Order: sequence, then structure tokens, then C-alpha cells
Amino acid sequence: MQPLRTISLWMDQLDEPLCARPALRQDLDLDVCIIGAGYTGLWTAYYLRRQAPQLNIAVIEANIAGFGASGRNGGWLMGNLLGEDRLLATLSPQQRRESIDLLHGIPDEVHDVLLREGIACDYRKGGVLYCAARYPEQERSLRAWLDDLYRQGMNEDDYRWLRPEQLDAQLKVSNPYGALYSPHVATIQPARLVRGLARTVEAMGVPIYENTPAIDWQTGEVRTPLARIRSHWVVPAVEGYAASLPPLGRHQLPVQSLLVATEPLPESIWEQIGLGQGQAFSENSRQVTYGQRSADNRLVFGARGGYRFGGRLREDFTLTTDEVELRRYLFGELFPQLKHVRITHSWGGNLGMARRFRPHMLCDRQRGIALAGGYGGEGVGATNLGGRTLAALILGQHNELTAQPWVHDNRPLSSLASWPPEPCRWLGYNAIIQSFVHEDRTLANPASAPWRRRLASGLADFMEGFMH
Repeated sequence: MQPLRTISLWMDQLDEPLCARPALRQDLDLDVCIIGAGYTGLWTAYYLRRQAPQLNIAVIEANIAGFGASGRNGGWLMGNLLGEDRLLATLSPQQRRESIDLLHGIPDEVHDVLLREGIACDYRKGGVLYCAARYPEQERSLRAWLDDLYRQGMNEDDYRWLRPEQLDAQLKVSNPYGALYSPHVATIQPARLVRGLARTVEAMGVPIYENTPAIDWQTGEVRTPLARIRSHWVVPAVEGYAASLPPLGRHQLPVQSLLVATEPLPESIWEQIGLGQGQAFSENSRQVTYGQRSADNRLVFGARGGYRFGGRLREDFTLTTDEVELRRYLFGELFPQLKHVRITHSWGGNLGMARRFRPHMLCDRQRGIALAGGYGGEGVGATNLGGRTLAALILGQHNELTAQPWVHDNRPLSSLASWPPEPCRWLGYNAIIQSFVHEDRTLANPASAPWRRRLASGLADFMEGFMH
């Protein structure tokens, strides 16, 4: 078994013993059984307990709290939801603005909880910089995105364009064309958040049983290796591990994202780079890059990983030399002074991807199932919204949370879109990714002819259309 501290930089930084809580060894009768002690499960337990302390709630976890994506991600706490533009498209302008404000309020809601519960996780709300920094096509696509955001009802308080000299005041990249800035993102130390939430929920009277996988589940019942749980509500909060609880795997596929972290860098280097306010940053390519300056002055940088045939989980996140060097190449293009810096940590995680890239928060009242997922790598913030929403649905509330277009109230699990069977998924994923890789190589080469650049981008646009 992998030593728990090697899961990620974040788990390695914890100043607490990583000892598993006792496993469940006796049968339970519950009001709510939550499967998974990651962000979704713990936020759901937290908001349920605050609003309905009389409920009998327990959380079971196959490993330890934070073993999954909650302890491995890039630490972007976003006031967004994957695919929100398509989800909000059918709403009236007023409804759309209200939904946008709900999403943008996620980081502040999390911050309120951190202050109230005394959870220290290096929260810094410095916003996010989506940079055009490697080739000129990035500026055109970012400006087109900004125009689309404004058409959706957002304004300069939500997103604004930064000229190269304005970007330079926050982040110094080697070849700036400009950037899109939004204030609605914070950066955190992810493992400290999930471990702090686990302690908070326990202190509120919700037991967490670790090393307790769910080996079978059905209406009103969950079986573990040593016990049987009867529960009015079951909340499978497993995200990238959905395949472990059939039939969830039909609706959420595990894909991987991979990260590296440098050694702590001296202040003289950070003066050449910036990021002094805890900003998140990305270069706007289809490599899906994301980075931050950690509280101990490392550069943490990640990019898209992969998908395994049959939706198999990746268990071994010892990154290959090629996987590490791709990320070094990408951040080295932005910061040439870091091309030969020492990388001390490399890791990755499985995340859940919903069909058509549409996250969901579902409540099947007939079967007593409530679940949220399909965050597609943007779950650090979205899980807080998911936990609040599931609590409201379970408690029978009708409010702003439950009225959103991503909420499926009183709907069966089968109402969620299903992924096609193999080999279609694997062939489709790899064809799309290869078009993205070809585009990036073509556009990153300044000698590429204009017609080649247009052809590569057009093909990538066409292939990306199949994702939705």
C-alpha cells in the first residue's frame, strides 16, 4: 500500500499523524449514510448537521479522509461550475445573474466556514489569471471567451481584460499577450481543508469510519466488509471512484490529472515571477494547465492527464519521466528561469467526468439516494455548493440552491446521461486528445505556416465539439 504521505505534496505537508480512524465493525441504523470522506461527503455532513442536529448521520471511507481527489488537487477554490454557460443558457437574464452570483459566492462561503470552525488551509483569495502567454492564438480565444461571458450577463466586476503591462504587475511571464482576470477564485492547501473538515464534522457528532469500503449498496442499505448499514438516505460521494459503486460508473468516468511541485523558491525568484497575493494562474491552451504559488513558496503546476480503457482507475501515481517533463516544459515556457529547477513532488489523482461535461446534484426520493458529482476537475469549490444543495434536498427545502438547472430533484439515477460503451469512449477520448496535442505543438512553433495553424485549431475545435 502506498505510504499516505507520498499521495501528494499536500499530504506530505500535514503536521498531523496520518493514522486511519477505526473501521466500522457493527451494524448501524441511520438517517443518512454518506459514502466517501472527501469534500462532497464532508460538506454534506457539515450542512446537514448544522441544520438538523437530530439526524443520525455517519460517513464511511474506503481509505482515509483526503485519500482521493480532495487531497491531491491543484488547490483552486473556484466560484464556478464546469459547463455553467450551457447550464444557464435557458434562464432569463435575471435568473442567470442570480445563479452566477450564487456560483461566484462559493469562495466567500467556504471562507466563512473556515473562520467559524477554525480550519487553517492557507486560504488566499487573489483571483485567477487566465494568460495568453505561449502563442498569439491564445489572446484571440481569451478575448472571444470574454465577449461570450459579457453576453451571458457578466461584467468587469466578474472578468476583465489585462493588457501585458497590467498582467506584469501580478504575474511576469516570458511572452505576455494579456490575460483574463477574475476575482472569484481562491487558492488553498487542499489536504488541510479536507482533514480540517473531517475533524469539524466529527466534533459535531458525526462519526467517520475509515478503511471501510462500501462493497454493495441498494435502496436503504449499504454493506461493508464487517457490517450492514440500514439508512433512510444514502449519499454516494465518490466522484472519480464511481465505478466502484455500480451503476454510478455509467454516468461518471474517472480521468486523471497530474501535478508537480518545485522545491521552495527564494524570494529573489518570486520577485521575477509575482503571484504575491495567492493568485491562481493558467496558460490558455487545451492542455488544461493550472498553477499556484504555495504558502511555502513552491510553484505547484498541473496539466491534463489521461483516461484508461474501460474506465479503469489509475492506482499508481508515480509519474513517468515523460509526464514530469511535459509539465516542466509547460511551466518553463512561461518562466524560463525555472526550466532546470528541482522538482521535489509529483503526483496525480482520479477525478469524475459526467457525460456531456455537465455536473449534477440529484435527489431520488423514491429510493432515498442523493448525490452530486461530475465536477470535471473543478470540484474544490463546486463540492461546497454540492454539499449545501444535497443537504437542502434531503431536508425537503425549496430555495435558491434547489432551483438551479444542475439540480435533478425527485429524479431517478437513470435520468442522468450515460457514457457510451467501450471501445467508443477510449477511441473518442484519444482522438480528441491527439487533436489537442497536435494543435498545441503547431501553435507553439513560431515557424508553423498560418494555414497549418488555422487547420490545427479548426480540427481541435471540431473534435472538442464532441465533448459536449
